[in-house]
Amino acid sequence: MKVHVYSLNGEPVEEIELPKVFQTPFRPDLIRRAVIASWTHRIQPWGTDPMAGKRTSAESIGKGHGMARVKRMKTSPRFAAFVPFARGGRRTHPPKVEKILREEINKKERRLALMSAIAATANADLVKERGHVIDGIPQVPLIVADDLEKVFKTAETREIFKKLGVWQDIERAKRNRKIRAGKGKMRGRKYKKAKGPLVVVAKNEGIIQGARNHPGVDVVVVDNLGVEFLAPGTHPGRLTIWTKGAIERLREIYG
Repeated sequence: MKVHVYSLNGEPVEEIELPKVFQTPFRPDLIRRAVIASWTHRIQPWGTDPMAGKRTSAESIGKGHGMARVKRMKTSPRFAAFVPFARGGRRTHPPKVEKILREEINKKERRLALMSAIAATANADLVKERGHVIDGIPQVPLIVADDLEKVFKTAETREIFKKLGVWQDIERAKRNRKIRAGKGKMRGRKYKKAKGPLVVVAKNEGIIQGARNHPGVDVVVVDNLGVEFLAPGTHPGRLTIWTKGAIERLREIYG
């Protein structure tokens, strides 16, 4: 499959053949597993102190007193202690650090999931189904000359994105900001933000500084590309801007 390479002005300058990785079958099941596995690998194990609620000299007074045979304080008033339903007592089934929180995935499955997520970025139906605005984009996948990697000013990247037709999608990401439901809003995660275009480059020569301030835009070097970048929230088909060097690097990695 041949596609055009566009200049920073949005004009086609040459035509190249896409790598075979873009012909990988669509596997949403593997993509979902790979994303969830990457989530769980960032979870820090947590648990309570094994002796929490047990540091007490309380003891049971035995039977024959018309009172429940639970451990009680030795001084008056003889409140219950140690047991789970007592104030200051231990928890019945506390969280333990031994609990397995990580979801594992085989290396070959993770590689296939990444290849499938890369191929999904070339499917216009999946990109549109994910909610991206692609009406003004000349082609999917969008491939740009390597000059994009050297742009390090936000104002310049704004003009480039407008000429390439992806600015409407960035504005959509800016509008779609909602307050999170639940206690997450008290833990530094007050707002839920939409994802915009992903920029994949062969090497960073300033583009990360130039594009990171735009709402929803992520920039990643192709060697560090992961399934989470291509399928945020386990939903494949993210609008992706590739540089020509990144496409050639994909050809080297996947053949």
